[in-house]
Amino acid sequence: MTQLPFFLLLALGSAAAILLALAVGMVAIGEHESGLVIRRYGPELAAGRIIAVSGEAGYQARMLPPGWHFPLWRWKYKVVRVPLVEVAPGQIALVVAKDGMAIPSERVLGKEVECDNFQDAVRFLEAGGEKGRQIGILTAGKYRINPALFDVVTAQRAQHFGLSFDQLAVFRVPSDRVGIITALDGKPIPAGDLAGPSVPDHDSFQRGQAFIDNGGCRGLQEQVLLSGAWNLNPWLVSVELVQLTEIPIGYVGVVVSYVGGEHVDVTGEGFSHGDLVEKGRKGVWVEPLLPGKHPLNTRTMKVELVPTTNIVLNWANRSEAHHYDAGLSSITVRSRDGFSFGLDVSAIIHVGMKNAPRVISRVGSMQNLVDHVLQPTVGNYFRNSAQEVTVLEFLSARTARQREAYLHIRAAVGAYDVDCIDALIGDITPPAELMKTQTDKKIADELQRTYDAQREAQMRRQMLERETAAANLQAEVVRSEQQVLIQQKVAEARVAAARGEAESARVRAQADAEVARVNAAAAADAMRLSADAEAEAMRARGEATADAERARGQAVASSYQAGIHALGEQSYTAVQLASILGQAGMKLVPDVVLGDGRSNLADVLLAKMATREGAALPITTVPTVTNGHAKG
Repeated sequence: MTQLPFFLLLALGSAAAILLALAVGMVAIGEHESGLVIRRYGPELAAGRIIAVSGEAGYQARMLPPGWHFPLWRWKYKVVRVPLVEVAPGQIALVVAKDGMAIPSERVLGKEVECDNFQDAVRFLEAGGEKGRQIGILTAGKYRINPALFDVVTAQRAQHFGLSFDQLAVFRVPSDRVGIITALDGKPIPAGDLAGPSVPDHDSFQRGQAFIDNGGCRGLQEQVLLSGAWNLNPWLVSVELVQLTEIPIGYVGVVVSYVGGEHVDVTGEGFSHGDLVEKGRKGVWVEPLLPGKHPLNTRTMKVELVPTTNIVLNWANRSEAHHYDAGLSSITVRSRDGFSFGLDVSAIIHVGMKNAPRVISRVGSMQNLVDHVLQPTVGNYFRNSAQEVTVLEFLSARTARQREAYLHIRAAVGAYDVDCIDALIGDITPPAELMKTQTDKKIADELQRTYDAQREAQMRRQMLERETAAANLQAEVVRSEQQVLIQQKVAEARVAAARGEAESARVRAQADAEVARVNAAAAADAMRLSADAEAEAMRARGEATADAERARGQAVASSYQAGIHALGEQSYTAVQLASILGQAGMKLVPDVVLGDGRSNLADVLLAKMATREGAALPITTVPTVTNGHAKG
């Protein structure tokens, strides 16, 4: 067998030795991890310490960063690879130190030291880092933190430390809220103060150590947390979200602060009933808050809303929407004549914007202004004024009483920087028994006036009727008067006409008489001559007529004689009688003749109907001769 050369054997041995050294003395740390070194032996640690910074045995403060590390002999060191600490976006992480200086008794959190966010353990311990819960926090990111020295509390591990998942989230204050802070660490609040004073440069409590170093106090804080996202250590502060303080339209807010700078009155000597301070000091702020939303700490200050519009207060059984007058009621007063009665009163007041702090400084609140100033002022005025007059006088002088009340109330509330706009008296409830007598009297008076008015109306109506009738007859009167005048004129005309006519008639009569005399004479002569001629003519005519009648009578007599001779006296007489009746239109034979005695009313009716139908001849029933006697 061929032996290897010596130098080759030496080289192989050296390589094996190197490989062996590397195997037992080199450590590789990955990119996303760190190496926690534990020294197996060495000097002992000081009492109470668990982390070595000077080569003592045990957990080493320094950690191995990513890469190759040599020599770390396995028999001397043990290296534990630990992952990076990761804090997710929107979250924070808390830290608990397992080693370090003791926390002073007056504090509860370990102070913050410069140690690269707890990644430099050696510096933390050498700079005096304190053991326990730390005031510093870790924000979103990845950290190489020694787990032997620091216990990192992330949101996933919150319950193991008595916290909730939300407490390790970035704290967010909505736009309509304000955060009221209570600090859990710091120096005690000075005696007599309600809250810790504001301190500078702590970035809204995100820099806890700056808060402590600048004198921050433990407990309720004056400073508030405004809208936004904040990295807050829940072991340092707790936050209560409250609504923004809203001042409505028509109001101002007077701030009464229980915290702030030294109380320094700015009102001067003229304002002796209270005092006002500048904004930020303890007391009533001289400048009120205007309408809007304000981020105020409602735990350290109070805001009194003061209406700047007119305020109506009712001493009655009703209340306005502001309810300042909810405790007011109708005022009961007693008159001079011993009657008690109630009355409703309304007062209209106004508080100016600039005067609102002065009013609150004097009385404390608007309700106190009503209860302690206006109520006794108004009530006492009306009670005193009612005692000076009777009930009826009070009722009759209502307007004057109202004016006096306005002047009295305005002067009383003016001392409190309040304006009285008006005072009004509402319903008055007088005694029922008194009002009944007055009502009866009034009714009687009204009835009397009514009767008088009716009587006057009737009299006026009668007068009107007379006037109307007279007016209606006036035309007739005028017409009658005119007729009288006309008749008088007509009569005068007739008299004149009669006189003329009489004269004319007299003249005519004289003329006519003369004419008549002449005519009568002529007529007499004419008549005498005419009578003579007429007599002669009549005598001649009479003689002639007598001769004619005589000749006619002789002829008729001759005719009668001849007829009698021819027919006989009776027959000729019957013929003459028939002729005379015929000339007179008289019927010798009836239309209907009932003959044999058996004819009845039906025969008569039939005969009449035949006659109406135009029968040529009357129906004649020939009498029947029975035993020589004629029937019918």
